[in-house]
Amino acid sequence: MAELHPYPFAALIRRAFGELESQGSIFDLSARKFAAGSADHDLSVTFHGRTAASPLGPAAGPHTQMAQNITLAWLGGCRIFELKTVQILDELKIARPCIDMQTIGYNVEWSQELKLEQSLEEYVKASMLIELLAASGKIPMAPGFDRFVFDMSVGYDLAGIKSERVQAFIDGMKDASAVVERLRAEIPAEFGPLRDLDFTTKLSDTLTLSTFHGCPPDEIERIIDFLLREKQLHCVVKLNPTLNGPEGLRGLLHDKMGYDDVIVPDHAFEDDTKWHQVEDFIPRLGETADALGLGFGVKFSNTLVCENHRGFFPDTEKTMYMSGPPLHVLAMKLVQKFRGTFGDRWPISFSAGIDKKNFADALAIGLVPITTCSDLLLPGGYGRAEAYGKEAYARMSQVGAKDVEGFILRAYGKAEAALDAVGPDAGTRAKALAALAAGDDLAAAVGEDLVARWVSAAQLLNTDAYVDGLEDDPRYGKAKNSKVPKKVGSKLWLFECVTCDKCVPVCPNDANFTLAIPPMDLPVLKATAADGGFTVRDEGPMRLVQKHQIGNFADFCNECGNCDVFCPEDGGPYVLKPRFFGSVDEWRRYPDHDGFHVARHADRDVVHARVDGAEMTLELAAELAALSGTGYAVTFHPDDPAGTLAGHAEPGVEVDLAWFFVLRELLRATLDAGEQSWVSAAAGA
Repeated sequence: MAELHPYPFAALIRRAFGELESQGSIFDLSARKFAAGSADHDLSVTFHGRTAASPLGPAAGPHTQMAQNITLAWLGGCRIFELKTVQILDELKIARPCIDMQTIGYNVEWSQELKLEQSLEEYVKASMLIELLAASGKIPMAPGFDRFVFDMSVGYDLAGIKSERVQAFIDGMKDASAVVERLRAEIPAEFGPLRDLDFTTKLSDTLTLSTFHGCPPDEIERIIDFLLREKQLHCVVKLNPTLNGPEGLRGLLHDKMGYDDVIVPDHAFEDDTKWHQVEDFIPRLGETADALGLGFGVKFSNTLVCENHRGFFPDTEKTMYMSGPPLHVLAMKLVQKFRGTFGDRWPISFSAGIDKKNFADALAIGLVPITTCSDLLLPGGYGRAEAYGKEAYARMSQVGAKDVEGFILRAYGKAEAALDAVGPDAGTRAKALAALAAGDDLAAAVGEDLVARWVSAAQLLNTDAYVDGLEDDPRYGKAKNSKVPKKVGSKLWLFECVTCDKCVPVCPNDANFTLAIPPMDLPVLKATAADGGFTVRDEGPMRLVQKHQIGNFADFCNECGNCDVFCPEDGGPYVLKPRFFGSVDEWRRYPDHDGFHVARHADRDVVHARVDGAEMTLELAAELAALSGTGYAVTFHPDDPAGTLAGHAEPGVEVDLAWFFVLRELLRATLDAGEQSWVSAAAGA
């Protein structure tokens, strides 16, 4: 199926708050994994004039295209969101599966899977939902830790960006007043004063240009010039790891880190921008931005184009895109090279192999934002983000830093050398070092200008301190990143599995969820028409022994395959576990996909089911059940199917009454178990 269907805003709100109250989680992320910030450490940064409580964020990718994804990332502590790249071609046919995290990370994704208009609405919904949660007081956090920033991402050519629909998207992000007011009216009445919040309407005035897919340097310059002059946007140019050059990149990737199986084709270097071209157009664009009073920067980096050699993606995909640990080294080398060329003149965004262990290092060299993708696709999902802040706070405590500026100065012991590089007089030097040692306000002690130049000099020294020899760190090499997730050799079925529940958090869209079906025996009854009635055969029970079952919400599942990678059993949860559609129309739209749709009416519940291609319908009221399918339609009392069975079945058709018991349990689990899910919210339960 691989088609996403956004959720109504009112249902999204009810799901978030209802689940928090009833289950202590939001969108299946436990409140134990909500990031609260710190009263003792301030991670706040400025991104092109906007303040965010942390530079951490999800990269433009699978974690930033739907409202629940963005909300989950915020709950985990992310505060700068690189929204998924949009483009004029918004009906892409992306190969499935499209994400391979068995080792370091590969994908065949690129831009948004929603319509441009849907993308805008999802981003507005996400912003408003975050503000609702923050204002509710139900998410404990340090003062100011709720502040967040959205950064647009577009690609890949000027003609597409100038198109009416992409321009409407950009204008809508700059002023979302109309969408905000429309969605405000959808906020359920029970949320009272929260309906009157002063919601953000300028969602973003920053934009990162994705230069993937061979976007040539002259096109890059034309696009950014247009966005600066015509759209008055602060701009960031995302650059590719191929800027390391063929010899440099392959030397790092193959010779130093050992990834000799990762083959970067020659055309990847031929099609992409060269370093001398970066040296040429970056200063011009920077000068244009300065003249217009706008911010300008660069980002390292896009993923790395390589040959599809692993057999995970369809054979039609000749290339795939590498991420994870080795990309971290490749991108950091470019950060070092860029600063070696331009100093600290332009800010640098960073996204490549970031995890909880190196987040603080990226913080220490002054990168903003610092975004992650591959790590959030590993077991734990969005819950992994909370550890990034904790690790940063620990590192800050070790060196006695309270804020990001202090950490940059102290992280690698370069404060004195950086101050000497700035060259203050002896008295000012002594005063600055004394203030740093005492933890005093540096700007108050020696002035904001000196502090800015001091921090800038420290960032440059820290960059060399961190990046020199990074390629020799074993944690980025192939030997440390070759182990695949363990498989136990058994096959998944519709029900029963090892219930490790790994498939739930690794889904970027929160499509997988637990079904509250406890251990039980379900009768297996088979009925055949005989002598005007039915003969019923009891084949013994279907035994469910696990603590619960696993379901999949089809409207949010784009069949990326990530849950299959980490499932210990074979077959894929997104393929074999009960798949629930948000509407009966969607269920009917995909006749080649097994699945269910449940609905609650005033007098009955209804389940439409398709299993192994065979369709059936159960209508269940208090005193009567009706089960129908190809060649049969029967009714019976729910408490005694065998004894009260009536209706008809064509000759040779056996009525499998076991499905009544199964479908009834699916109804109970989704509508009556007291647990919030996408299915219950969609059904109005």
